[in-house]
Amino acid sequence: MAKRPKKLNSMRLLEQRGIPYSIVRFSPEIHSAAGVAEAAGVPPEIVYKTLVVKRSQGKPLLVMIPAPATLDLKALAKVVGEKKLAMASHDEAEKLTGLKVGGIGALALTQKQWDVVLDSSARAHDSILVSAGQRGINLRVPVNDLIRILQARLAAVTQEHG
Repeated sequence: MAKRPKKLNSMRLLEQRGIPYSIVRFSPEIHSAAGVAEAAGVPPEIVYKTLVVKRSQGKPLLVMIPAPATLDLKALAKVVGEKKLAMASHDEAEKLTGLKVGGIGALALTQKQWDVVLDSSARAHDSILVSAGQRGINLRVPVNDLIRILQARLAAVTQEHG
C-alpha cells in the first residue's frame, strides 16, 4: 500500500470547508502545467498554472490560467484597475510566496489574502487541477468551490491564439 503523504495546508483548507478533492501525483521534477497534464494523462486545458503578478504598489496578484494559455497583462491590468503590472521572475515569485516555482498554488497561499484572478475559461469545466502548494502534487477541485474558497474574480485574461 502506498504511504500516505503528509497533509498539505491546501488539503486541510478544502477539508475544513467540506470541499471534495482528489490528489494527482507526478514527478516533482516537472515544473510546468503542460508537463503535469502529460504526466497525469489529462487534457492541458484543465490544468491551471498559478502566476505571480506584481503591481506597482501593494500586494501581488495570483492569476490562474490553463496550461496552454499565455497571460494577457493588459487585459489583467484592466480587470484589476491597474495601469501597469509585471510578471514576477521565478526568484521573485519564490521569495514572495515562500513556495517553489512549479508548486505555487493559490490554495496554499490563502493566508496571504492576495487577490486571485481565475481565467474565465475555467467555467467550461466542472473541476480543474491546481497546485497543492508543493511540486509533484496537484489537486482536482470543483471550479465553483475553488472560486468561492479563493474569492477569485473570473475574467478573460489570456491571449487569444490562432
